[in-house]
Amino acid sequence: MPNLVNRLVLEDLRREFKDVEGMLVVSFGGLTVKESEGLRGQLAEKGVKFSMVRNSLAQVALKERGLEMPASAFSGNTGIAYGKAEAAIHAAKLLTAPDVKKAGKVKIKLGLLEGKLLGDKDAEALASVPDRPTLRAKILGCLSGPQRGLVVVLNAGPAGTARVLKARADQLEKAVGETPAA
Repeated sequence: MPNLVNRLVLEDLRREFKDVEGMLVVSFGGLTVKESEGLRGQLAEKGVKFSMVRNSLAQVALKERGLEMPASAFSGNTGIAYGKAEAAIHAAKLLTAPDVKKAGKVKIKLGLLEGKLLGDKDAEALASVPDRPTLRAKILGCLSGPQRGLVVVLNAGPAGTARVLKARADQLEKAVGETPAA
């Protein structure tokens, strides 16, 4: 029978993982406390929760939620970054940042996004997904682009005519100003 501490930790993990939409399982070998706290702070700023977990307890909590993850993902020092789907994307961006990768102390083992299990490469690819405001701006650009082009084309005819008339008027004024007085 598990001891009281393990039961409490497992209950906490069950509660935390209940409504999770996105998750990254990460290897954290060799991080100093200062580096770990800095990374946790950066994750928290983006709304990402992060926990260092006992491998066996994390596996049990995830299995009870219906997520069968390979045992190889839970070896060594394991941390789980989790939250809404967008939080997992922010975590992937942060954990694959050049300065974090250069140190080589953090490695994404696998991920979960909206119920789909992702391998290490797919989880790292989440870092290339644009954030919500960028996606909205791109969609808005796609939606407004054709209409803007249509307005420019429709406006080109009258604008061109106006420019031709203005040029002709300027030409006539210049011609009148240059005629010798009789």
